Amino acid sequence: MTKMAMTRRQALVSAGAAALAGGMAKPAIAAKEPILIGYLPALTGPSSSTGIGINRGVQLAVQEINEAGGIDGRQIELIVRDTQSDPMKAVNGAAELSRAEKVSAVLGPVNSGESLAVVPLLARMNTPQIHPCWVDSLTDPKKYPMCFRNAPTNQQIGGAANRYVVDVLKRKKVAVVSDTTGYGTASVNAYVPMLKAQGAEVVYQGNVDAANPDLKAELLRMQSAGAEAIMPWSVNAGFLSRIINTRGQMGWDVPIVGQTTLGSGQTRDLLEKTEYWAKVYPNNFRPVCYAAGGKLPERTTAFLDRLKSAKVEVADTLLWWIAVGYDTPRMIAEAMKSAGTEPDQIVGYLNKLKGYPGVYGDITFTSEEHNGYPDDEVVMVEANSSKNGAFNLAPGYNA
Repeated sequence: MTKMAMTRRQALVSAGAAALAGGMAKPAIAAKEPILIGYLPALTGPSSSTGIGINRGVQLAVQEINEAGGIDGRQIELIVRDTQSDPMKAVNGAAELSRAEKVSAVLGPVNSGESLAVVPLLARMNTPQIHPCWVDSLTDPKKYPMCFRNAPTNQQIGGAANRYVVDVLKRKKVAVVSDTTGYGTASVNAYVPMLKAQGAEVVYQGNVDAANPDLKAELLRMQSAGAEAIMPWSVNAGFLSRIINTRGQMGWDVPIVGQTTLGSGQTRDLLEKTEYWAKVYPNNFRPVCYAAGGKLPERTTAFLDRLKSAKVEVADTLLWWIAVGYDTPRMIAEAMKSAGTEPDQIVGYLNKLKGYPGVYGDITFTSEEHNGYPDDEVVMVEANSSKNGAFNLAPGYNA
């Protein structure tokens, strides 16, 4: 368990020690109770690349909030449970945070496979939740009225990637592949019908064990089926790097378009040759991408400066992961400062949130819409243009 603030017991011990040091007993000054916020990142396990990046932003935001006086003088105490990329461990952690720790809100999980198991549980416990997971069913104001998504949906992500393949690259025969996680299978099930509706022919469709060390047989099937583009959906850097490496070994000049982890530093570090990263186009987000002339938006540039000052590493991860991690506790803090720390107060504030100015994007919620990310900020980028976890827009991309 990680805690970002001094516990009550530690505060009393420190006060007692100070009194003894002063040579006389002095009454301890009661500190305001901390605000407990639960946090469910995957910091270990096969899907941890996302969690490691997001965690850097979360930790920095909580540190800054507390250094600025907390919330009405109350420090945030972040209670962390590493899901280890395992849905069952995520459920156990969520139950502990809500029942035993009685947290005011929960951030995460950060992977869809874990959130699919956790969202219904937290809904039954009336615990406010904000997560950045994409699977469409992970928000529903009627079923899960306390759950909010400050990230795009699968429909937004898949729509951007599919339009790039079909309309910009002009590729009509497509191979769609994922790992066997809840996120991977849900993505394939969502994106294949969307591709077909755009007039593409899905010549290969498969869910492959991410631990499979040799993917050549799968890529040969794609090639023999006449695939003109490969669209992989996974957050597993090892799985994605094996797809890229195998394409390179085969000398197959076909674009790879899909999940944002294709551009992560973890994926890059597993490539056999850096040139294999050419013609790889991941999803990303306009507020954390380079515009023409190689400039980031002012808000993002200022954020990068803060990361550098705090010695937060960005080169080995994705800037948007750090940014969404940073924005989430700050959004919760704003809700608590404005409305209060009770569940209904937090949710009431979020239900009226309009244009929250996050580094990752401007977020808007209503009581009928708990998906907060704008359509026009979902873009495609060049993986091999990575610099400080951000990218150039993909060639020919006009969205």
